[in-house]
Order: sequence, then structure tokens, then C-alpha cells
Amino acid sequence: MANILSKCFGFDSTKHSVRTEILAGLTTFLTMAYILAVNPGIFSALDMPGGAVFTATALAAIVGTLVMALYAKKPFALAPGMGLNAFFVFTVCIGMGHSWQFALTAVFIEGLLFIILTLTKVRTWLINAIPGTLKKAIGAGIGLFIAFIGMQNAGIIADNPATLVSLGDITHGKALVGIIGLFITAGLVMAKVRGGMLWGILVTAVIGLFIKDPASGEAVTQLIRNEAGNVKLISLPDSISPIFCKFEWASILSWDMLAVVFTFLFIDMFDTMGTIIGVHQSSGLIQKGGDEIPGVEKMFLADSIATVAGACFGTSTTTTYVESASGVGEGGRTGLTAFSTAVFFVLALFFSPIFLAIPGAATAPALIIVGVMMMGSVKNIHWEDYCKAIPAFVTLIMMPLAYSISDGILLGVISYVLCHAVAGKFKDISITMWILAALFVCKYIFI
Repeated sequence: MANILSKCFGFDSTKHSVRTEILAGLTTFLTMAYILAVNPGIFSALDMPGGAVFTATALAAIVGTLVMALYAKKPFALAPGMGLNAFFVFTVCIGMGHSWQFALTAVFIEGLLFIILTLTKVRTWLINAIPGTLKKAIGAGIGLFIAFIGMQNAGIIADNPATLVSLGDITHGKALVGIIGLFITAGLVMAKVRGGMLWGILVTAVIGLFIKDPASGEAVTQLIRNEAGNVKLISLPDSISPIFCKFEWASILSWDMLAVVFTFLFIDMFDTMGTIIGVHQSSGLIQKGGDEIPGVEKMFLADSIATVAGACFGTSTTTTYVESASGVGEGGRTGLTAFSTAVFFVLALFFSPIFLAIPGAATAPALIIVGVMMMGSVKNIHWEDYCKAIPAFVTLIMMPLAYSISDGILLGVISYVLCHAVAGKFKDISITMWILAALFVCKYIFI
């Protein structure tokens, strides 16, 4: 059994625990399962069948995560990415007036280009070109970003027209559930309880059954019921035939297709790169004293294959999820964690009412705790050297403020080159960094 686990997932019985890996996989799944509910809702604006999009979303997550588990042997999960799905629907289709078939074709082409860039080691070249200072800042920035997402999901942070964001109503509804859950989860983690974040999610979800949300007048945790009013536990998945491989090849040589493919490619590349760097930096997956990430090419290839598969199934770009950090925070270190997450996505196809009943307020505490864990990398940034400190700060602060991992990386690279150039430290700027900074500036000007 140990040999099978080692061969399939990179599992080492002297270092890893099967129980820990499975719990980590479940934790990752629960923190990212919201995509199963959110994605069909976003695509409903295009009148795409919700049931088919739900199934396509789960299948894309299953295929991508299984490739990551069995080929890359890493504890990362994949699913259609937030932000990329909104760009697909609201910019490409509604804003530019293209069909969803056109957008799916762009995603498919982007995935194929990703595979080529990975096999030619261009993506590895890019990730190795980023200075160690920025890599450390990326980890901390993703930590802030994850915590911010968690607080938004729970309503602890709310929209405010005057100040963009402000403190939500933390004495009622889902925000109250989120705060109670945060202290419960924090207590479990501090007490070093195995699966503390997972237990925190489950306990918080149960608490949500007894606290009403003032906005809806209903309990924060809503059990899904059938037409007869009985609690629904099992639901057979809908067919994806209405959206499967529905590509539109007539426009593949148009300027619009080129612009859309390039934008998908750019966002996905640096979102994935940031997630991989950040989680590795904060979790000890990188060997002490080193900056290189082992097996990065395999992770990139898994991400590329998942994008192609997702496009065929009928959904937007599939990418490595930053919420994977929650499973890594629970001790997940091998492909067995990712495999477990994939299995739970399979179960979700048939038990979706159970998984979709867990509210954002219940997963928020885990995301906030993960944010705390990922902040540790800032202590290794040389804050006394402003040439390094300013780009690092720009990187980590722009991720939550711009709500984008890729924008944080791009602006960090630009500021790194500018700061070193102004200071006359040209020897510290590689040719690759000059090229990247120029490309990123062009991206903001022309795209």
C-alpha cells in the first residue's frame, strides 16, 4: 500500500499521514466548493443551462485536480477561476457582444498555448526570473488576499459607496456566524487539534442553522429542500451535452479573438504562478535557502491540461486555486491531498445539496487563518533596503486592493525595475526583468 501511495502521489509514510492528507483534501474542497454554486449563477447571464454548467464546473475541477495529484503529485486543487469567469461572461460576451461559444473557443486556444509555453519551459523561465524578494511578498500578498476574500464572504467586510469597503454588521447574521467561527477555528488551531480548520468549518456551518440573516430573514446555513419541503441530500448531475465542445471556429483569426486569448493567457499565467509561489513560500514546500520550486513544470502542465478540458466541458478557464493553501495549512503535502479533493468533487456531483448548504460564513474563518499562516514570509524581506522593500510592499498590498494576484505580481515587477533603476543598481536588474517590466507596462497601456 505504501509503495502504491508513493508511486501515485509522492507519499512518504515516514513523513506524511494518510489521515492528514485526506482531511487536508476535504478542507481544500470545502473552502473552494463555493465555485459550484457561483459559476452557474454567473453563466446564467448568458442563458447557459445552470445544471449543465454545474456539472461542467465539477468535471473541470475533477480532471484538473486529478492531473495535479497523479502527475505533479502536489497538494493543489483546480477549478474554473473567479475573475476569469466574470471576464468571460461580462466582458467578452456581454461587453464585446460575442457568443459564449466564441469565448469557449478562446479559452480552448489559451489552454493549448499554455501547454506549448509549458513544454518549451517558458513558464518555468518566468517563475525563476522573479527575484526572491518578490516571491516572499507574493506569499504574504496572497495571504492578505485570501483573508480579504474570507471576510467578504462572511460579510465582515462590506461594500461602501463612500469608502469602497467598510466593516459589516458584525452583530447579526452571517458576519456574526463568521466571527464566532473564527474564534472557534482559531482555538482549535492554537490547540493543535488535527483537522482544526475542517472542524471549524463544520461547527460554524451548524451554528449557522440557528442564526438568521437580517437581509433574507432566513438561517445563514440553508438546507436545500425538495418541492415537498423535505431536506434534499442527493441530486443526479445534469448532462453537459448542451455546452460540450461548442466551439466557434469562424472567428479564430479575428483581432477580437487575439485580444481575448491574450488576456485570458496573461491573467491565468500570473494567477497560477502567484498561487504556486505563494503557497510554497509559506508552507515550507521550498527547501530552506532556495528559491526554486520543485516540480513546477508539472504543475503548470496540469493547469494547462485542465484549461483545455474545462473548455471542452463548457466552462471558463480552469486554474490552480489559491484556497489550496487551506489544505496545505492543514498539513497536506502530497498528491494524495489533491486526489482527496477530486474525490469530494465527484461526490459533490451526486450530493451537491449537502456541499452547497455550507455557507461562505462557515469557510471564511479557515481562509482568514490561512491568511495568518501565509504572512510569515514577510519576515524574510529586507525592509531596511527600500529598493527591495518598496516593490515587495507594492506586490503584497495590491493583491487585496486590486482584487487580483496577477496585478500584484505585474505591479511588483514594474516597481522593482523602476526602484533599482532610479537607485542606479542596474546590476541587480536582469535582462528578463527588463523585458517583463516593459511587457507589463504595455499590458496596462494597451489592454
